[in-house]
Amino acid sequence: MTNYNTKNRSALGKGLSALLENSEINNNSRRVNKLLGTITNIPISCIEENPFNPRTNFEKEPLTELSNSIKEHGIIQPLTVRELGRGKYQLISGERRLRASKIAGLNSLPVYIIISNDQKMLEMALVENIQRENLNPIEIGLSYTRLIKECNLTQEKLSKKISKSRSNIANHIRLLKLPIVIQSGVKSKKISMGHARALISIDNYNQQMKLYDRIISEKLSVRDLESILRDTKTKSLDKNTNQKKSTKNQDDFILKQYLSNKLSTKIDIKKSKKGNGKIIINFSSNKEFNRIIELFKK
Repeated sequence: MTNYNTKNRSALGKGLSALLENSEINNNSRRVNKLLGTITNIPISCIEENPFNPRTNFEKEPLTELSNSIKEHGIIQPLTVRELGRGKYQLISGERRLRASKIAGLNSLPVYIIISNDQKMLEMALVENIQRENLNPIEIGLSYTRLIKECNLTQEKLSKKISKSRSNIANHIRLLKLPIVIQSGVKSKKISMGHARALISIDNYNQQMKLYDRIISEKLSVRDLESILRDTKTKSLDKNTNQKKSTKNQDDFILKQYLSNKLSTKIDIKKSKKGNGKIIINFSSNKEFNRIIELFKK
């Protein structure tokens, strides 16, 4: 009784509106609890979009097609929402259906109400979209990254949760290392994921951008790009080899010139592939030999 009187006194102190408000909240909570796990219709104006949805691009034409289908056949698959209170709900999955339904002019939608916290919301939204395979590779990479960081998952745990291989997860996450321009190109389907994966192997930003432009302007296939990269790598290796040889030859020449000038005679240097060898000092007579010996004594 003490608790009851205390609560009523507190509410009366705030006025009649507080009593009515508390009553409305309690009624809503009881009503929502009855609806949990069932499909019911709620006003479309009461549904908020999902802030955790990884999808950022909703193309107009597919939405229009879905909207026309909804006008003719209605919503075949209910949306999933969570209750926020005061008659408001937040979307967990089904944003394309929600957007298309608004275009179709629907006033209410069939929904499946569940209980979910923010982390669970994020996980459900990301996993549902990934499993539907309607995200572009960059959005998938971002989804994997968010699941790992914000839901405290390892790549191995994530692999089991979404039934994707660890290599699939790693390859999508690696795409996020590409320049923003190239990531945008993947999103807009100017280049494929195969192109993007090949471009990741290039460390130089300028080379990445040059090849990206070539892919678009010359309509290069993934095989074309891989062939170019192999040729570039071979040329680079040959160039480095030649540069090393040139450096070695230049070092030998400098040493020969130095000794020749110092001793005023012809010098030869002979080296094997292993690095050993000999320096040959040429002289034409005993007199010249003695002169060279005297130079070494100084």
